Amino acid sequence: MQVRTTRLEAEEAKIIYQETAGIAIITIHRPQLKNALTANMWDQLANIALKTLENPKNKVLLLRGSGENFTAGSDIKEFNSISLEKAEEAFVHMEKTISTIENLPLPVIGVINGPAMGAGLELALACDIRIGSDKAKMGIPVGKLGITLNNKFAKRLVDLVGPSATKDFVFTGRMYKADEAYKAGMLNYLVSEKDLNRFAIRMGKLVAGMSPDSLLAVKRSVKECVDSTPALWEGSSSFVSQTDFAEGVRAFVEKRQPAFSRQQRK
Repeated sequence: MQVRTTRLEAEEAKIIYQETAGIAIITIHRPQLKNALTANMWDQLANIALKTLENPKNKVLLLRGSGENFTAGSDIKEFNSISLEKAEEAFVHMEKTISTIENLPLPVIGVINGPAMGAGLELALACDIRIGSDKAKMGIPVGKLGITLNNKFAKRLVDLVGPSATKDFVFTGRMYKADEAYKAGMLNYLVSEKDLNRFAIRMGKLVAGMSPDSLLAVKRSVKECVDSTPALWEGSSSFVSQTDFAEGVRAFVEKRQPAFSRQQRK
């Protein structure tokens, strides 16, 4: 099987792009930091996702992380020395990348091995189908960082698991193990870690053999069904708490429990 590989490098962080038999493969590669994405990597990811459309032979995209992680989301340490305004801009930019992948006019299959956390979970939820290994874990511990869920972020969870489960997910900040994520509907398929990549390629080939018009039509139709009030998701609530975000990031960097303010919320 012939595979063409392109590496887009940013020091130790890489986005790896491959093509084989009608399947485009994007791999997030920063294993020493659980594939956490820097701001530069988010840019690379958006650009290379659009690159998949340049080759008309590409019928499906597989999105995965290298090694034992999907991705831990954004590199939180980057937020330790920037203003709240810049942090807000970073999250908006991050959402644009996630939406770029979500709105690609071809099927996107997420291949989830190990943790998919925070913005990494959002990236997984932006995929049309998710295949998880028995080592997969999914969580969005925003409450530990003073990150507030923008409506677009929250909606992806609500669409899959419902309102109450979404609130439980965020209130507790706990990680769903693979079987829990599968039962909750966040994973479409659950396979052993050793079979994950082989199963994903086989699924990719199956999807690639379908009518492109049929695939695009159902992707658009489903989106229209779930986005019945699209104006609600544009320019809505912020991504970071004005009072808690800075403390949450400092606590993360210093590896301690955050001391959030307990003032009355209106």
